[in-house]
Amino acid sequence: MTENKLLHILALQHAAFIGDIKAKKLIQHCGSVEAIFKENKSHLLLIEGIGTNTIKDLHNKNHFKAAEAEMHFILENNISCLYFQNPDYPKRLTQCIDSPILLFKVGQMDLTNPRVISIVGARKVTSAGMAFCNKLVEELAPFNPVIVSGFAFGTDITAQKAAIKHELQTIGCLAHGFNQIYPKTHKKYMVDVEKNGGFFTDFWSSAPFERTNFLKRNRVIAGLSQATIVIESAEKGGSLVTADIANSYNRDVFAVPGRTTDSQSVGCNNLIKFQKAHLLSNPLDIPYMLNWELEPKQKPSVQKQLFVTLEPDEQVVFDYLQTKTREELDKIAIDCQLPTYKVASLLLNMELKGIIRPLPGKLFEII
Repeated sequence: MTENKLLHILALQHAAFIGDIKAKKLIQHCGSVEAIFKENKSHLLLIEGIGTNTIKDLHNKNHFKAAEAEMHFILENNISCLYFQNPDYPKRLTQCIDSPILLFKVGQMDLTNPRVISIVGARKVTSAGMAFCNKLVEELAPFNPVIVSGFAFGTDITAQKAAIKHELQTIGCLAHGFNQIYPKTHKKYMVDVEKNGGFFTDFWSSAPFERTNFLKRNRVIAGLSQATIVIESAEKGGSLVTADIANSYNRDVFAVPGRTTDSQSVGCNNLIKFQKAHLLSNPLDIPYMLNWELEPKQKPSVQKQLFVTLEPDEQVVFDYLQTKTREELDKIAIDCQLPTYKVASLLLNMELKGIIRPLPGKLFEII
């Protein structure tokens, strides 16, 4: 992207009355962001939602002065800028009507991985919530997903630290510009996050740090992701906003249920009760529901299982499952010509030996 184009994008962002949706309308109508500032005023009035006040403010010279200052900050700090019409912009975000026209990025991200999930939840996460979050990331690690969160206290940082531990890419979506970090105590994690992914924000360095920024930031978290997972939430909270946004984008939402007496489970229980989220009780529900498959090289052979000894019938079932991605118990019994009750017993023994694992829907696969 040229500096001239970046300057015009920033100037458009700085204009009053123009958000991301109106900005996209203007760009589509005029053909480019530069052309907006040259377009005849009468032609701009033909665009739905664009009025005289918007057009009058658009030509305020202060927008370009502010844009120059912000561009200087961007260049000085080596910040990457992803424009919504460029191929390096996250593909899933292009499907969201209110996605940022410009994303600021730092870090080493691979945005080609299609398996992107956001993990959100309570800032005052319980020990049980933290344990489930860590287990979730650990069991999803073989599928190599990207973990997106908000770099906040509680669930967010738990998920991102777990991603780093298991050498997964993680992306922190910030509610402020790159001139600061919130919370300040998380500054110590920034280097590791940047090495294993990085940060996104659509806020300028001069943007005021406000509570509403977090709600606006949540659309990026939801928009980047194939699915959003809510670990814990009180009756109201930012995680529920993220879940609602994800639903509006027609993305999958999962919620971890809890006891009805637990205040930090009310939000998740309500999401499930009102059919706004799938119930998530087992981490492996995620790859099953999202139809993820392990790469062949990631499926260890029986020799890698510390030379586990298999009984003859177990070997039959194992050999059969090696030819399948995953299969139902009844189908295994039919194809292996073994009684269902016996196959159920064999599968249990093989699970205890660490060779196979059960999946939702009475499915089984080799680990």
